[in-house]
This record gives sequence, C-alpha cells and structure tokens, in this order.
Amino acid sequence: MRRTSEIFGNIDGVTIILYLILVFFGWINIYASMYNDDISKSIFDLSTKHGKQLLFIGVSIFVGFVILIIDWRFFDTLSFMFYGIVILLLVYVLIKAEMTSGASSWIDFGRYKLQPSEFAKFTTALALAKMFSINKQNRFSFQSMIRSYIIILIPFLLIVLQNDMGTALVFTSFILVFYREGLSGNVLIVGFVAIAVSVLSILFAPWKIAVILTSIIILIYIKSSNRVKSIKVSSIIAIISNGIIFSTDYILNNILPSHQAERILVMLGQKYDPDGTGYNLIQSKIAIGSGGFFGKGFLNGTQTRFDFVPEQSTDYIFCTVGEEWGFIGSLFFILVFSILLLRIIYLSEKQKSQFCRVYGYSVASILFTHLVINLGMTIGLAPTIGIPLPFMSYGGSSLVAFTILLFIFLNLNSYRMDILR
Repeated sequence: MRRTSEIFGNIDGVTIILYLILVFFGWINIYASMYNDDISKSIFDLSTKHGKQLLFIGVSIFVGFVILIIDWRFFDTLSFMFYGIVILLLVYVLIKAEMTSGASSWIDFGRYKLQPSEFAKFTTALALAKMFSINKQNRFSFQSMIRSYIIILIPFLLIVLQNDMGTALVFTSFILVFYREGLSGNVLIVGFVAIAVSVLSILFAPWKIAVILTSIIILIYIKSSNRVKSIKVSSIIAIISNGIIFSTDYILNNILPSHQAERILVMLGQKYDPDGTGYNLIQSKIAIGSGGFFGKGFLNGTQTRFDFVPEQSTDYIFCTVGEEWGFIGSLFFILVFSILLLRIIYLSEKQKSQFCRVYGYSVASILFTHLVINLGMTIGLAPTIGIPLPFMSYGGSSLVAFTILLFIFLNLNSYRMDILR
C-alpha cells in the first residue's frame, strides 16, 4: 500500500479531471434521457436509472481509489490470473446465462447484473502487456505472435458465442497495439482493404467487384518489371480478395444472425426499414439533427422526453447530447474525450517499461474503438451493434470496468520512474 502523499503526488491529475468531467456529464445526460414532467422524482432516487448511475459512479470512484493505492507489482504479477478468472466467467455465462436483449452476456444477481465481457477488456490488456514484456526480445517471432493472438482470440470467440458482436469487435482494437510495438503497417493496410472489399461486395454484385479487382491485378502484373515475383504476389492477392468477396455474401446470409445482417444492410442503404431495424437510426439522426448549433436546452429535448429513441440512456446516450446540447455540446464531449485519448498516449510514450506502455496503448485503443463505433452507430456510419459510450452510457458493469481499465494505467504511470524493465 502507498501513503496518501505518494498517491496524490504521482497520479496524473489531468486524466483524473477529464475522467470526472465525462462521468458527470454522462450522468446528467442519463437523467435527461429519463426525465418526464408527469413523473417527478428526485435526481438521487435510487429506483431510477440516473439514481443507480450515481451509485455506480460512487462505487467506481471508490474502486479507482483502491486501485491507486495498490503496488503496481500486484497487476504485473497477477495479470494472467485475472485473465483466467474472467475467461472462466465468460465460459460460465455461455453455459448458464439467460438471453438479455438478444445476447447471453449477463450473470444475474437479482437486482443487479454483471457483464463479464466488459471486464475481459482490461484483463486481456493486462495479459497482452505481460506477454509482450516476457517476450520483449522476440516479440514478433512466430511463437510469440501466436501466443499474443491466442490471448485476444479466446475472449473474442467466447463473446461471439454469446451473440454479442459489438463487444467482440472491440477486441480487434488490439491490432493498434501491435502496430505501435513494431508490427508492419502493411497489416493495417491489408485489414482496411479487406473491409473495403467486403463493403463493396455488399453494395454491388460480387462478380462485378471480382472482375474489377482481377483486371487491376492483371494490369499490375503486365506493368511489373519482375514478372516471376509479380505473378506470385498477384496470385495470392487474387485468391484472397476473391475469397473475401464471395465469403462476405455467405457470411451475411448464412452465418450472421438475421437482425445483425439487417442492421448492416440498413447502414449501407441496401434496405429501408423505418419501423423495424432502421427505426433506431432514423430517430437517432432526428434527435441529433434537431439539436442544431446550440441545442434545445437541458431537459427540453422532444425526442428525448417522449422516448422516441430506444436505449437512449445506454447505447444511444449521444443522441441526448446532440439534441439538448447541440453541436457545441457534442463538440465539447468529443474534445474532452480526444484530449483524454491523447493524454493516455502521451503518458504511454513516457513509460520506461514495455508492460506499462503496451497496457497504456491498449487502454487508448479500446476507448478509441468504443468512441468511433458508438458515434458512428448514432449517425449511421456503423451498424447498430449495442456498444456503450465509455464513461457516459448507463450501466454499472460498463462504468466500473472502464474505470478499472483507466485507473490501472494511472497506477502504472505513477510508478514509471521506478519501473525500468
């Protein structure tokens, strides 16, 4: 344990302030999303979502303080144990849990529920950081890479099996950590190209995309000075790209649950369903657009007050920000969140330990992915996949897990002058 003077002397105050701004801004927007003139309840009423969220905030701050007074070696030494415990919880949920909102992701404790997949993010980050620090001399050897990918793949697959694609998708953000640690940028380029090809194969007939790509590959081969090498590379690209093109259609129609496939089609404009799958998106856009530049004012959002947007206190909390606080309020939120991300990256670069640096970049990558997908979801740039906005959305598991994720990094950062490995 650490003395109080040591805690406040070494903890990054800027990050703490940004965290508190986001948490309490989220709380007042949760209150706004639940506000009703006809039902007058205290803002502190624990029977309401905003009342419960205030309780969750108190629990989160307490948990954060406890994390700050623990010696950093606790997290370093027990990284794999934490990871293993959460993996067991994910397996338990998969076997025992009942379906909630289309996913079997919750452990029911009666009045409250626990979502292990939220905690899998920081335990995976810890395990990955530990793996990198163990193999720092040969971190990109075949065996080291396989071990690192397995650490990410196990929770990813377990969460996919729970029918929670939104949370599972967040685990792909760890590729950014690999890139920072020296993985070739070509891997990221290949990933983005694969996504682009998949999207194009949905927007247009797959055979048309296949013909265009094959023509481009043939042209590259003709123009190449090294025909032998070019034909090998071109053949590999042709096989992979055509595999992606024709497998996308199969996955969309035969593997993905129908509601998830419909959300992707609605997002890409291939299906119009204003009363079904597309309802959330349409109402979300109306709410954000109607806020204008300055917003309608706190508690004055019509879309918000009359419950036009489903799940507005959770996945669609940004709609409340856009409607009641307008462009100015939305910009304020994005700026605060962006500063938090940049601060985490800045502190990560100052770390003397690879364990701390990798964990810091994992935190930034997870938060960034949540931000991009959630905002994209509310304005139609990403499918509706049920992913919370960090520190803003209603939910105890989410808030406590994100707090643990961030405060472990603050703990590690406070020891950076002492950690030399």
